Amino acid sequence: MITVAIIGGSGLTNLKNLRITRREVVRTPYGEPSAPMVHGELAGQQVVFLPRHGAGHTIPPHDVNYRANLWAIRQTGVSKVIAVNAVGGITPDYLEPGSLVIPDQIVDYTWGRAHTFFGSEHKQVTHVDFTEPYSELLRKALIAGASSAGLAVRARGTYAATQGPRFESAAEILRLERDGCDIVGMTGMPEASLARELELYYASISVVVNPAAGKVQGTIELKDIEQYLQSGMTKVRTLLEHAIPRIAQTASSAVTV
Repeated sequence: MITVAIIGGSGLTNLKNLRITRREVVRTPYGEPSAPMVHGELAGQQVVFLPRHGAGHTIPPHDVNYRANLWAIRQTGVSKVIAVNAVGGITPDYLEPGSLVIPDQIVDYTWGRAHTFFGSEHKQVTHVDFTEPYSELLRKALIAGASSAGLAVRARGTYAATQGPRFESAAEILRLERDGCDIVGMTGMPEASLARELELYYASISVVVNPAAGKVQGTIELKDIEQYLQSGMTKVRTLLEHAIPRIAQTASSAVTV
């Protein structure tokens, strides 16, 4: 039985500590997922891994087929999803590159993305509660896993989901900060809300790879981001090893428990 699905973001196109057992090409009513599903064993648990940007990191954030990805994950029979997101830090406590955040809220600034399974083709209008966008059940397991691994994490934070693929202007970051956002990324939505529509448990490990625009002197340098992506993803792999056995032990009584 598969314990959890992991959606890898920038810097995590593969899991080095995953013992791969097979790859599966999945077709969905919404088109092709980003890549074949990679089945394997991690920390003694059966997991499935999907690289969000494709196996060669070729799909930009606004072109990811989020609906196909989430639908394919649900087809595997898994109900718990851990997403990994690279982000920029906005507020003072979230600026340190390489640090980990387990967000509890999200604000959507994206546009033009296929963002729902309940479009006009449905005969009945469907509304889904999104008060708490991340599963508290999974967030607690991730926070406990980080503690057991000796990893420092920010246990709360508001994620600003922007359109990309460009980085934000300094004025845009000030706006996000005024809106109450702590971190900014390009892939948090509509992934989180689609997971909710499919009644999947969903949580994020967000890796701060740079202070956001205007938060430090100069421009954002990709070489610096690459450095912190590597160190941050090493922490993510360690965190997953400690958190996944805990997730396997959790009950599945409600999506937001």
